[in-house]
Amino acid sequence: MRTINGLNVSEHGNPDNPAVVFVHGFIYTQAMWTKMIEFLKDDYYCVAYDVRGLGASEVGDGQYTMESFVDDLSAVVEGTRLDRPVLCGLSMGGYLGFRALERDPKKFRAAAMLDTRAAADDNAAKLRRAAGIKQITEDGLGAFVDGFLPKCFSDRFKSEEEAEFRRHMDAAKAADPKGVKGCALAMQGRTDSTAFLATIDFPTLLLCGEHDALSPVEEMRAIADEIPGAAFRVIPESGHMTPIEQPSATADRLREFLSTLSKG
Repeated sequence: MRTINGLNVSEHGNPDNPAVVFVHGFIYTQAMWTKMIEFLKDDYYCVAYDVRGLGASEVGDGQYTMESFVDDLSAVVEGTRLDRPVLCGLSMGGYLGFRALERDPKKFRAAAMLDTRAAADDNAAKLRRAAGIKQITEDGLGAFVDGFLPKCFSDRFKSEEEAEFRRHMDAAKAADPKGVKGCALAMQGRTDSTAFLATIDFPTLLLCGEHDALSPVEEMRAIADEIPGAAFRVIPESGHMTPIEQPSATADRLREFLSTLSKG
């Protein structure tokens, strides 16, 4: 682990191998990628980091924007000296990723977007974000996590992998409330990347959990349809958190995609 621009960054594998930079979702940390990276690190140089305000990264004033998150991603890419890595983001990491690609598409070689969306929050979603921030302020982070996190996982995972599910619940409750609220503000205020999709001219993979209730299969398939030449794959028996629920299957789909890049 090392610190870049106040961010907790980890590097796995041989720097001479093709690079992939992983951006995690809300309210998680880079640890959500751990099992996937174990499957990939022998053949790819995997870089992951804690988004500002979460994990071991700096919290600061908690006044984040999606633009400042993209600045942070750029700092990680430059600080680790990655040459046009593949960008892999899930949920909030996908929001961040789409905006990063829109701002500087030549910084990345390709993109893999997992369980996410390109559209900005509509009014109903903005009100839900505001209600969540209010709940954290008034009732504490634990109450918010109890209501939010179970929606991220499939019923199968919550019943069959109950101990691991509880570990993720506990980890989320240990986050800094200021950082969590800052991430919610950044997501609430992000711009809409939908119009950008049709202009994407680099290889793109879209992955979605079969039972994802937050970014449903139909929505993600529609995103893939807007991107020229994009590949779309569904991860069976998974909810929103595909790298946690089905790390082997998710890593296999990503590896298949990455192998096509090395042939191109």
